[in-house]
Amino acid sequence: MAFSTKTFAIAAALAAFAAPALAQTGPTPWELKPDTGYAYDKEGKTFSYKMGTSNAGELLKGAKKVPKGTLFFIGHNGQLYMRSGPYLEGDGKFKFGPDQ
Repeated sequence: MAFSTKTFAIAAALAAFAAPALAQTGPTPWELKPDTGYAYDKEGKTFSYKMGTSNAGELLKGAKKVPKGTLFFIGHNGQLYMRSGPYLEGDGKFKFGPDQ
């Protein structure tokens, strides 16, 4: 059975893309950037916006700090939720992770 160079190249490319996905077993940081606003609109879509500083006072009016230890997630209904409280087991594993 002949094994072509093209087939090998395609298999190697697919393996290269799959390897990083398989390597991610632990939590990854949520990378929020300074001077960027993140929005969740009325239709449930998410957006990011480049922000300025000329009206920062107005932006902060009515804003609330997110408490440390807050978990954000999208429910089965597509709604964004937040939960304050424990979401890690005593050993540091995610309490609501996939069944094993």
